Amino acid sequence: MKCPYCNQENTRVIDSRPAEDNNSIRRRRECDECGKRFTTYEKIETIPLIIIKKDNNRQTYDREKIEAGVLRACHKRPVSATQLTNLVNEVENEIFSMEDKEIPSRVIGEIVMNKLKDLDEVAYVRFASVYREFKDINTFMDELKTMLK
Repeated sequence: MKCPYCNQENTRVIDSRPAEDNNSIRRRRECDECGKRFTTYEKIETIPLIIIKKDNNRQTYDREKIEAGVLRACHKRPVSATQLTNLVNEVENEIFSMEDKEIPSRVIGEIVMNKLKDLDEVAYVRFASVYREFKDINTFMDELKTMLK
């Protein structure tokens, strides 16, 4: 590992521990040449996950799309940034634990909706209205009735 300060390759690990997300390792390193310390994170490299869209097109998995959808649904709701990050982490862990190389986008949408239902009901309805493409007030009302049962 090169030192970011002096570009020498002689660095050593002085501390290792799981990172906050428990999906990576945080390593504290010290340069043998200049003596400065820096932190690195190691994460397991995975085969890219392919998402099968509604129109059968395929795209590589993009965490930011889930984050953007959840953020939009929770706009002006009493949901903290930590809760949003935790929700996206939970969704991501569930997706990757399936160990499938290709996952339909509807499966991801359902996972997100289930998590949002527990977090904030208004955010859930907002997300569902876009995700399920409610065509009129009746389909919207049907979803509300289902939720209230």
